[in-house]
Amino acid sequence: ALTATADVKTREDIVRQLHLVDPQIFVSSFDRPNIKYLIQERKEELKQLEAFIKENHPEDTGIVYCLSRQKVDRVAEELSKKGFNAIPYHAGLSQAERARHQKRFDVEEKIIVVATIAFGMGIDRPDVRFVAHLDLPKSIESYYQETGRAGRDGKPATAWMIYGLQDVVKLSQMLETTDADENYKKVARHKLDSMLALCEAASCRREILLNYFGDKEILANPNRKCGACDVCLDPPILWDATLEAQKVLSTIYRTDQIYGASHIIDVLRGSQNAKMKERGHDRLSVYGIGKDLSKEQWNSILRQLLNLGYVAIRNWEYRSLGLTAKCQPLMLRKEKLMLRKQEFAEELRTDREGRGTRMANRGLTGTPKDHGRPALFQALKELRLKLAKEASVPPYVVFSDKSLHDMCTLVPRNLSEFLLVNGVGQSKQEKYGAVFISKISEFIEN
Repeated sequence: ALTATADVKTREDIVRQLHLVDPQIFVSSFDRPNIKYLIQERKEELKQLEAFIKENHPEDTGIVYCLSRQKVDRVAEELSKKGFNAIPYHAGLSQAERARHQKRFDVEEKIIVVATIAFGMGIDRPDVRFVAHLDLPKSIESYYQETGRAGRDGKPATAWMIYGLQDVVKLSQMLETTDADENYKKVARHKLDSMLALCEAASCRREILLNYFGDKEILANPNRKCGACDVCLDPPILWDATLEAQKVLSTIYRTDQIYGASHIIDVLRGSQNAKMKERGHDRLSVYGIGKDLSKEQWNSILRQLLNLGYVAIRNWEYRSLGLTAKCQPLMLRKEKLMLRKQEFAEELRTDREGRGTRMANRGLTGTPKDHGRPALFQALKELRLKLAKEASVPPYVVFSDKSLHDMCTLVPRNLSEFLLVNGVGQSKQEKYGAVFISKISEFIEN
């Protein structure tokens, strides 16, 4: 029996199903050290995909995976409009069209195939430089197989994915509404939970993947950083979300655990819509207690609570949310909850020298401004590109455009002020502070 990317339980199942007696089992390494793993939260998926390709693989061949045929067609069309050589591939196309597109993929340079998982078996092109996922795969096995189609020549490649709360609900709903037996659903739930845990992880992505497949030898040094995933390259910021989580859980409880995420967030933010008054939710004690956060931020918190098991989907038809037993210690203030801070989340940034300055993120609505310093912004972009090339990482791993705009606004003159820039922590201050301050000084003094 020969297979790929099978975890320990799957290998045991193969032995049992084929009635093998004391078989010899050979397992090669699951590590793909040439692949860089990048996972982001979905905001505007087509803009994010375009930016990723332009910044990292503008002249390369790649595969973009989508969950539905309609989405494949739409994404391929949009990429074509943007000037990319993009073609669709899914089971809804005629056999002649699929064969023609497969042939183009085999022979053309700089081609992007947008596809469902129907495009997979038999792909042996060695120079696929990126695999992008616009929808969450159902399991880590699926994700690893699909990303493994990149970089088969051993040269650097990228596995890029975006995900959101809608993915959690959609895949869970698909699972729960199937006619499969409960044992199958139990296994599938575990696989989906593992996939979500990978997305929300605050530790090395590669380590989680290899752990999942039981690749112990590669993990001999637990403190090592792979240096080729977004978490290792730019460690996420964790924040104490205990109070915010309690607000969400209280709102779900006080609205009788029969509403979906959208309504829960509307109650938290004090929405004035008609349904709020009809249901009497504008008179609840939790009404409006979350006005200080945006819908995006509450979505992020809710999704992480769902992924971590504090909240569950109770009714799949209405996608209503309910509380689990796990949330009790949190509600009773017996434990603290640290969540991953998302890029868009409004931050409380404190001057490390004690000034305690509260600063809201700039650029949450509309495009960030460079405050009359376009030349400085361009110079900072060029510096970022130079540093990124030296480190063989995408430019946004050094700093996002938002951080560069913030530098133009704040004009930091020392390392303490540099810490106030959006996206700058202790690590980036030490690594990049001096060189960026020097570049800023050149422009300000002139």
